[in-house]
Amino acid sequence: MSIRIGIIGYGNLGRGVECAIKQNDDLELAAVFTRRDPASVKILTDTAKVVNVSEIADWKDKIDVAIICGGSATDLPTQTPEYSKYFNCIDSFDTHARIPEHFENVNKVCLENNKVSVISIGWDPGLFSLNRLLGNAVLPDGKDYTFWGKGVSQGHSDAVRRIKGVKNAKQYTIPVESALEKVRNGENPELTTREKHTRECFVVLEEGADAKEVERQIVTMPNYFADYDTTVHFIDEEEFNKNHSGIPHGGFVLRSGKTGWNGETNHMIEFSLKLESNPEFTASVLVAYARAAYRLAEKKDFGCKTIFDIPLAMLSAKDGAELRATLL
Repeated sequence: MSIRIGIIGYGNLGRGVECAIKQNDDLELAAVFTRRDPASVKILTDTAKVVNVSEIADWKDKIDVAIICGGSATDLPTQTPEYSKYFNCIDSFDTHARIPEHFENVNKVCLENNKVSVISIGWDPGLFSLNRLLGNAVLPDGKDYTFWGKGVSQGHSDAVRRIKGVKNAKQYTIPVESALEKVRNGENPELTTREKHTRECFVVLEEGADAKEVERQIVTMPNYFADYDTTVHFIDEEEFNKNHSGIPHGGFVLRSGKTGWNGETNHMIEFSLKLESNPEFTASVLVAYARAAYRLAEKKDFGCKTIFDIPLAMLSAKDGAELRATLL
């Protein structure tokens, strides 16, 4: 029997989830839930339905796992606790500073309703988090470094687009190359947030919008831009569509550590990603963890989970014997 998936929100991430489901034979898309008029939303899967979110409670027993594809700034803090009343859920909440609070809010609802929800799934937080944990466990005498980009951050771009007067926006995170090289050379530098990355925004304004006020709101936004050197470019729609229509991203997690009786031996662990489409890759991670959420629910292991709580074998459609024979 296939695991029935619901997609909540059909933007770039939701479309990526739909494509990822197609690549997994044990999953099927049952429905896409949207705030828009369902008749205006055209999906690729002939067998799935498009439903307004106002009717979502009617699908309580028709969906095994809901993948919530809203933004972290304002959608997910309310959506994930709300929809965890009805479904096992996956989200990509990426405001690092608020993850503990989000976890507690979702966990309470899950335990009250016998559901499993896995939060902050993607590549950072997500796969990068897993590699930070691994590096810390293997090399306890060491130092962590994470660099993002160059690439488009969906969460940060979404936060900019929600500012009054902004018609469209893309935000690029750019590693400071000299800082990355110092880490790779084993220099173990002490780097501030500002010394590791810069942020660059390309913004199309609504007619009559106050550019100076929009720029002020961007560069002072807590958790997103306030701690970085941020450059804001105001451009027209034609230039935006020509030069900023893609959504690439990537980055690096490094752990520099020492072993030996006196710490005389140096080691470097590096995990990197180079992504042509941030939302499509993130969607693929979400879909793998949907399988794990379903399996945890089947075992009645209810509550909110993070990537730290789930064995990697639970992500795979292969059983333990096949994994041992082919991948171990």
